[in-house]
Order: sequence, then structure tokens, then C-alpha cells
Amino acid sequence: MSLELPIVEVSGTPREMGRGQGEAFRAKVNDFVAMRLDAVRAYFADRGQGGWERLLEVGREGFAIYEAWDPEGHAEHCGLAEGAGLDAAKLFTVANMTDLRDAVLLSAERGEPMTKNAVSEGCSSVMLPGGFTASGEALVGQTWDLNPPDVDFVIGVHRRPAEGPETWAVTCSGCLTLVGMNAHGLAVGTTNIKTYGSKPGVGYLSILHRAVRSANVDEAMGHVKGAPHAGAHTYWLADADKQVEWEASPNASFLRDTSEGPLWRTNHCLSPLHRDLEGEEPSESSRRRFETLGAQLTKGGLDVPGLKAVFADRSQGILSVNRYAEDGQGTATNAVFIASPAEKRAWACRGPADRGTWVELRFG
Repeated sequence: MSLELPIVEVSGTPREMGRGQGEAFRAKVNDFVAMRLDAVRAYFADRGQGGWERLLEVGREGFAIYEAWDPEGHAEHCGLAEGAGLDAAKLFTVANMTDLRDAVLLSAERGEPMTKNAVSEGCSSVMLPGGFTASGEALVGQTWDLNPPDVDFVIGVHRRPAEGPETWAVTCSGCLTLVGMNAHGLAVGTTNIKTYGSKPGVGYLSILHRAVRSANVDEAMGHVKGAPHAGAHTYWLADADKQVEWEASPNASFLRDTSEGPLWRTNHCLSPLHRDLEGEEPSESSRRRFETLGAQLTKGGLDVPGLKAVFADRSQGILSVNRYAEDGQGTATNAVFIASPAEKRAWACRGPADRGTWVELRFG
């Protein structure tokens, strides 16, 4: 049975749009918070660490920083919490869990990897410049992989703000933008990495939500580079003219672009500076997915169906780009997103690329 993507349309001021999402998915948002808190307790226990309650304290510190950095995004998040009947700072913490738990566990300046041979949480992203696609226009996209139960909470949010560009986001109920695109043709996304030096600050979803409201890649780059990052993530940004990726942490940022060919990313650091600070050893999953993407993308000539096939790849079994809950890794593909910035078109599915129902996210 194919997985459907629930969609909500919201409009108005930031707070009104947030409230609309929170009210539409109130029960789902509350269940999501409970599920994520259970998951983070297990995460701390797996690493032999107690004191997960410190996460909520760090989240409140970061939430105050977020309000000063992006008042509009903060207002939308507060509206979402109001609509769902939840404490806004707690919801912010849960939504940005991967960054904020690092701000607890990886707050030291540097240290030894927390675990050996970890199974990586995270995603597989791709950026293809026009010279490597069938249409001659850029294509970008990613899988979003995290806790298998998250698939029950994946939604699409279509925003028609009173001011600013119309946007689409594929995210979890209770969250702002995870991956998405705006009516200018700017697309954004992310993969997870872990580094020491994490601290209270703005989480990755909040940074992406600010970036997707930008007019173009150059503007979005400024927001990503200048954000008070809580933890390490990669951020890909693409419009018709430029496709870039920031490997960013509270310590540094490392920029790549598609001027010399495709870019792809999984869940280990590429920057030498960040490799020295990596919080977990790169997993076999991350390395194998990285190799698979490189072999497929550099052939060139891909179109949207071809990119869907890349994201559906199971050639490496449980180490494939396409990850199933039954693989038993504790991580699964919960959503997939593809965008053609020049066409201002995007497509998404809930769940793995070969199990979800693909829908086009239309503007206008």
C-alpha cells in the first residue's frame, strides 16, 4: 500500500500560518512530541549518557536566540505551538532535536567519537548542474532519513503568506521547513553531521525556514552563514543559476558549489576542520551511500524519473540510499524531495521513493 502525503494550506501572517498548521494537525503534533522525547531518551542511553533533561534547558536558551535572529519565523513557530496546545520552547527543542542534543552531548571544544561504528542518522542529498541533466537545467533533491516512526508524522505545508514568497515545505507535524521550495524557484534542504563545539543556538529547521523565504541563493547563503548555529548540519541551496552547499557548524562553514560538476552528500564531514571535530566516526552506511551516489550522478543525463530511481536504489542492501524500517538500522527514509528550480516545480513523497505516492507541489 502506497504512503500518502497529508497536506495543509495556510495563509496570512506568520502567527496565523503557524496556528493553521497546529490546529490542522493538533493530535499528530502532540503525538510527535511524545515520540521524539522517547527517542531522545533512548539516544542518550545508547551513548551511556544521562541527563537528557538538560536538552530542554538548552532548547529554551536556543529559543530565545531564535526570537532575536528571526522574529517572523519565531512568530510562526509560536502560532504552531498555540494551535497544537503546546509549550513553544518545548516544541522548538523537539523539532530541532538533532542539533540541540548535540549541544548537550558534544558541547566540549573537542573529544573522542561518542560511539564506534555508529549507524548514521541522516539523509542523502544531490545537486546536479544543467550539464549533467537531460533538460540542461539543474535538478536537486534528497531523501530525509531519521527515526522510522517519524514517517507517520511527515506532512506537506503550502504557505501563502500575507508578505513574502509562497512556499512549500515537506516536514514533520509540529515543525517548520525541513526541505522545500518557494515561488521564486529557490529550493533548500539538509543532511545531518555531528561535531564537537555544539552549543545553545538556532536549530537547523529554523535556519532552513529562514532560508526558504529568500529571493535567491545569494540571499539564502547570507542567512545560513550568519546564523547562530546550535549544531552541525549541511545546507544545500539551489535556484536556476546557482547551486551551493554549506557544511556549517558553530565553529566554521565550508562552501561547495556545482561549478565543476554534481555535488552529493551523506552524513560524514568533508571539511578537514570538521573531520577533526567529528562527534561520531563515519558509518559504513554513510560511506557506502556516498560512493553509490557518486557513481550514479557523474554519468550525467538524469531527469526527474531518473533521480527518483537514484533515490529508490537498493543495490547495496541495508547500506543503500533507499532505507527501509525493516533494515533494522534504527534509521529509515521517511520522505523524498526533488526540485527543478528553473521550472519552479517540485515533487515529494512520504516514505521511501518506491513506497510513497509522488505528488507535485504546485504554486499559484
